[in-house]
Amino acid sequence: MKIKEIMSSPVYVVSPDETVARARNLMLRHKIGRLVIIEDNKQTGIVTKKDISRRLDQAEPQWRRRPIDHIPIRKVMTEGLITIFPDATPRQLAELMSENNISGLPVINNRNEVIGIVTKWDLIRYFSELDTELKVKDLKIDIALTVHRHHTISHILYELEANSTDRAIVLEDNDKPVGIITNSNLAFTEMKSKTGGLPQKEIKMTRKSSHAGKKQYRYIQEVPLVAEDIMSSPLIMVKSDDLATDAARIMVKERINGIPVLGNGIMGMLTGENIVKTILTL
Repeated sequence: MKIKEIMSSPVYVVSPDETVARARNLMLRHKIGRLVIIEDNKQTGIVTKKDISRRLDQAEPQWRRRPIDHIPIRKVMTEGLITIFPDATPRQLAELMSENNISGLPVINNRNEVIGIVTKWDLIRYFSELDTELKVKDLKIDIALTVHRHHTISHILYELEANSTDRAIVLEDNDKPVGIITNSNLAFTEMKSKTGGLPQKEIKMTRKSSHAGKKQYRYIQEVPLVAEDIMSSPLIMVKSDDLATDAARIMVKERINGIPVLGNGIMGMLTGENIVKTILTL
């Protein structure tokens, strides 16, 4: 099998001077996670959901003072571009991804034109069609990061960065898993702050006007969004003894790059990266 058989096309591109809002809208409209940056008819970089979500909590004045409609993509993009040819194999793609710690790259022809894009999701789809008896627990799954449903977005961003992961399982007070937060949830959450700050929600509060409580009135208070406001739910999970290819098929069907694994409780997280590394061993 060749890369040209699993790549996605067409490729959506933006210029570095277009806005982050424009990039987010393109990603939402076309259900994609990355855009190629074109400047002076040359591919100069890439912008992903991760690039956007990891900068939501930055405190630099140039980010805080400007609304998302005015922030140029060049402020969040990753410069430099690793590419692959259409006749390369999925194993060669897995090697490039693993060696460079990337999750997607453009496919170029011999004229250096971008003709497609391949991602970890494409490798998950490729793996799901293989004939192997490997089980989920054989894939050296990652330890799952967990957060409480009342944790703020700021806290979640910090935990994702500190743990070098792009997803977290959301727990209830009794440690029951109730949802998941990924870069998609973070990058595509509407930014309500006109200054570009982290999004907030409005809640109605009732206040008594006297100690006797005879009169009451309501007022609006803005509070930070928390995990339960943006998480994806219900949670889709697999068991550690399930076939790895069956788990990959679920990921393909649901278009997700990671899925929680149940053993005795939450055992871990099966991710596209685990599958990429497994492809290298086959």
